[in-house]
Amino acid sequence: MSYQPIENYGLIGDLTTAALVSRDGSIDFLCFPSFDSPTIFAALLDSERGGHFKIAPASGEFKNRQRYFPDTNILLTRFLGYEGVAEISDFMPMRHLGHRHNLVRRVKVVRGQIRFRMACAPKFDYGRAGHTTERKPQGLLFLPDRKNLPALRLSSGIPLRVEDGAATAEFTLRADETVSFVLEEANPGEAPPSANPDYVSEAFKETMNYWLAWVARSKYRGRWREMVNRSALTLKLLTSQPHGSIVAAPTFGLPESIGGARNWDYRYTWIRDASFTLYALMRLGYTEEAKAFMGWIEDRCRELKPERPLQVMYGLDGRREAPEKILPHLEGYQKSRPVRIGNGAVSQLQLDIYGELMDSVSIYDKHGEPISYDLWMYLVQIIEWVCNNWRKADDGIWEVRGGARPFLYSRVLCWLAVDRGMQLAQRRSFPAPLVRWRRIRDTIYRDVYEEFWNPKLQAFVQYRGARTVDASSLLMPLVRFISPTDPRWRSTLQCIRKMLVEDSLVYRYRPEAAAPDGLRGSEGTFSMCSFWYVECLARAGDLKQARYHFEKALGYANHLGLYAEQLGPCGEHLGNFPQALSHIALISAAWTLDDRLSDAD
Repeated sequence: MSYQPIENYGLIGDLTTAALVSRDGSIDFLCFPSFDSPTIFAALLDSERGGHFKIAPASGEFKNRQRYFPDTNILLTRFLGYEGVAEISDFMPMRHLGHRHNLVRRVKVVRGQIRFRMACAPKFDYGRAGHTTERKPQGLLFLPDRKNLPALRLSSGIPLRVEDGAATAEFTLRADETVSFVLEEANPGEAPPSANPDYVSEAFKETMNYWLAWVARSKYRGRWREMVNRSALTLKLLTSQPHGSIVAAPTFGLPESIGGARNWDYRYTWIRDASFTLYALMRLGYTEEAKAFMGWIEDRCRELKPERPLQVMYGLDGRREAPEKILPHLEGYQKSRPVRIGNGAVSQLQLDIYGELMDSVSIYDKHGEPISYDLWMYLVQIIEWVCNNWRKADDGIWEVRGGARPFLYSRVLCWLAVDRGMQLAQRRSFPAPLVRWRRIRDTIYRDVYEEFWNPKLQAFVQYRGARTVDASSLLMPLVRFISPTDPRWRSTLQCIRKMLVEDSLVYRYRPEAAAPDGLRGSEGTFSMCSFWYVECLARAGDLKQARYHFEKALGYANHLGLYAEQLGPCGEHLGNFPQALSHIALISAAWTLDDRLSDAD
């Protein structure tokens, strides 16, 4: 079995986990029952040992097409050939609406007659655990060898065979005939909802109506609405409904360069993402999701102890541990090793997270609900910690593993933390040592101009003493540290354009010239940085250039409007997929550019 390109996948989910479905009808990635659970399907990381759930024509030549039902997360995969036309509808009913963890696949022939082959071959615990398969009246049971792993049931209206522990079937459908498969968590002694003969059709309608109603709540009415809605729907799929948190991506181990070692686990919630996510959700009018995420952030603040900083990232439920391990038995996507689970960045010091946290709280307090006095007292503790530690070297936004440095972006975001704290205190009349905070805020501001400005380059550089720029600097005008039309910023933007921009795509930095990240291999352009660049151009008034670059960047989305973390030299998607920050940056750029274009009109 060969590897599909990363961009050949669509995403479905139930707000507790998500699955990747390829254009050829194979589910090749699914952690079950939660985002951060071990995989049951991971053929994307090992085509032989990972496990998959594939439905496709048994013979003949077919072209594949894939699309979402408009404004939903129900995925339609089509097979078009001279023998006929068929389609698979894939979706996961919402668990919080009364469904158990399950995955529904409905196969239908639209024209002609087609013979299909189905193979459901789960591999439990990242492919490390064996299982037995038993035939029961209500379907086949997959029973893992380890008691702490969930059992699965596959049910269908057609006979299922067992081959080497996998469920297989071959069946023929004519026009307007359908066959459905339901893979669900099997609880002993409970009759599965799928036993109801109308379950699939009722679940389809309920899931369709849920997503249509959710999209209808969006306030966005501007240009590029379809792409903005798709990005919002993707963010929603990455949301953990039980906890209110959002995963950075639903996958782990997908490489930043083919054959390279930059393969990380993104199934966690980064504090950094909180600001960007809350900003996007509040702009679009999704206050319910923003409130849930704000509750998650407040819980993390309540866990703080004196002089103990926030962590960079947490588990979806707020747990603090994320031990990084290697899965040596998996060969990796196209032999990109090692495959890691967990993330060692959990122990890093990244000073920028405090600015992003305070910005998100300030946004929520202003446009959502006023925060409580108790939360404010925890935030005071955070701001005081920033005031005492802002001069420290850290590992930075890109989580480099080549040693701590005094990064520009970290300094700017420390300024932001204190500045937003002052704004919040003054707006709500909260008690705060404003005189001291103002002095420290202004000291940080001057430090940025005195220590991070390179007169020769005429640009703000990546870290103190550096001779190169960093795409994270693009956020300086976006957080209002500097005016987007300031001469120093315009020359910095010109330097970024010269060093980091190729066509409409932006590298986060040049590894060979920037702070060493401690890793071998190269990487691609970062999709979120490309959208940050567009927003900077729009805010600077360069609307023609901004629109030109935005339209070109949109052209690099996959066939469903999804983005991985990076794009390779041939436009291939690289890194974990889809990535929340890429879609958040798209929403922000679209909103700002559309707003400026409307004002100009």
